[in-house]
Amino acid sequence: MRLCRFLAILSLGLACLACTPTVQLAMPNEPININLNVKVEHEIYIKVDKALDDVFSKDSGLF
Repeated sequence: MRLCRFLAILSLGLACLACTPTVQLAMPNEPININLNVKVEHEIYIKVDKALDDVFSKDSGLF
C-alpha cells in the first residue's frame, strides 16, 4: 500500500516536471531590418506658421 502511494506521488511529480515550460534564446538567421519611412513635413509647418504670423500681426490691421 505504501509502495503504491509512493509510486503514485513519484509519477505525479515526474509528470509535473515534464510539463514545465522552457525558454530558448536564439539568434535570427537574417539581419534585423528597421524600416524608417518617415515623412518630413516640418518645413511646410514652418512656412504656414510664418504666413499666419504675418496675417495676425499688428501691422495687418486685422485686429
